[in-house]
Amino acid sequence: MKTLRLVVDAEHLETAEADEAIGRAAEILRAGGLVGLPTETVYGLGANALDAAAVGRIFEAKQRPAWDPVIVHISDLSMLDRLVEEVPGRARRLMGAFWPGPLTLLLPRSGAVPDVVTAGRALVGVRMPAHLMALEVIRRAGVPVAAPSANTFGGISPTTAAHVLEDLDGLIDAVLDAGATAHGVESTVLDPCQTPMVIYRPGAVTAEEIRAIGGAVVIFRRDGELEETPRESMPSPGVGLRHYAPRARLVLVEAPLAELGVRLAEAALRWGGERVGLMLPAGIETAVEGAVVFGWGRWAAPEELARELYAGLRALDAEGCTVILCPLPPAAGIGAAIRDRLLKAGNREQGTGTD
Repeated sequence: MKTLRLVVDAEHLETAEADEAIGRAAEILRAGGLVGLPTETVYGLGANALDAAAVGRIFEAKQRPAWDPVIVHISDLSMLDRLVEEVPGRARRLMGAFWPGPLTLLLPRSGAVPDVVTAGRALVGVRMPAHLMALEVIRRAGVPVAAPSANTFGGISPTTAAHVLEDLDGLIDAVLDAGATAHGVESTVLDPCQTPMVIYRPGAVTAEEIRAIGGAVVIFRRDGELEETPRESMPSPGVGLRHYAPRARLVLVEAPLAELGVRLAEAALRWGGERVGLMLPAGIETAVEGAVVFGWGRWAAPEELARELYAGLRALDAEGCTVILCPLPPAAGIGAAIRDRLLKAGNREQGTGTD
């Protein structure tokens, strides 16, 4: 299979070139094919969510196990009616506040949703992306689109079309290239049907924002070690799994800001003989000789850290690093999402902080 790369300026969807590319992507989706789609979070690997065979091709291309459910993306609320049986009142309030946007809601599925989408579970994850091109492709395809991240399962999520092609070139029909994504980490996944509501995956919509609109909410905590293969299907994408990981060993360092530079240097000494990569936020000075450094944005601007997280890990992998050192940011705001991804991907240094 030859993967088409359809390059579009997301700010100029009115051009003939954009119209042709979006139309081609929509046609592929209607025909049961796979398209890498830009969203405001990461690039997703899209297929017609109502076509079990098409969704099955997502799992084949990604090497994704059947126990891990996928999220369905919609362009308008009429599509939601095809996917779910009911929507609780607080879910409606959250939609009003955060849709389109990076919030996935787990809702009672309708009979039209194939089992492969939900891993046999009773709830389906649905969101309306805040990306004009994604919305237009879904609208023109005329079907809700199942779209987990467009990468090999368990690896680093893609935030550019080039990342998608690194993993899936020749395995999918097309990728729409609209440049880098805005948020850089996946959507918040929330079950609004429980009391209190449960966040299964932190994202750009924070617990504080959800609480202000919908009421009491808690963050899901899984007992025990992260698993490679769970005993049952997951209640939400990305729960309790080793995930988002680079090829290199990812070593996480946590310390007060004033001590981070010293702690990173100490960690580097413990990995002498390895090709060390360093995710280094602006303003943090450290004496790590010979390391490959990725400038990771400002420590005081976690939105920048989130946006560049996956790009940085991929860049250091591409440099042949065998160990990547990465400071672990505080859990405030989108920092909770960054920590979630890093803790699922890495190995925490002993004695560098507390939960």
